[in-house]
Amino acid sequence: MKKSSLTLRPVSDADIDMLAGWLNKPYILTWYHDADEWLTEINGRLSVYAWLHHFIVMEGDTPIGFCQYYDCYDARELEDWYHVTRRGDTYSIDYLIGDEAYLGKGYGKSLIALLTDTIRQKEGARRIIVQPDRANHASNHVLMANGYLYDEQMEYYCKLLD
Repeated sequence: MKKSSLTLRPVSDADIDMLAGWLNKPYILTWYHDADEWLTEINGRLSVYAWLHHFIVMEGDTPIGFCQYYDCYDARELEDWYHVTRRGDTYSIDYLIGDEAYLGKGYGKSLIALLTDTIRQKEGARRIIVQPDRANHASNHVLMANGYLYDEQMEYYCKLLD
């Protein structure tokens, strides 16, 4: 299958064990640090964390990763790396490839393109900002490959949406 065949489907309860496995892999823990914190948010996706949009990344019928997006306005009291004053204007994303067989093959780039297009179409956002660790070269690379620009002053990547 082509990488362009990636799709996103909402996370379900049946995905929790798989997500826990992915979030506890050493190469993911390097960047995500606390799997339990992520799982708490995912488990609360229908209640306290309903403002987060959680997805399983599918390559055909195979789950290969996880991603989420959120309106930065809804998370403004939880995050200290940005400042927003309006709902629906600025969104942020998180993403990972959980199946090692899909690493280093362009799936991350395709995932960012799909996630960006999803936010553009469903939310009508003006921009997407994201702040991966500067040492996470793979993540930084897929953002730049999708037209995200690093803002040295703000210390995050930004993509303006049409």
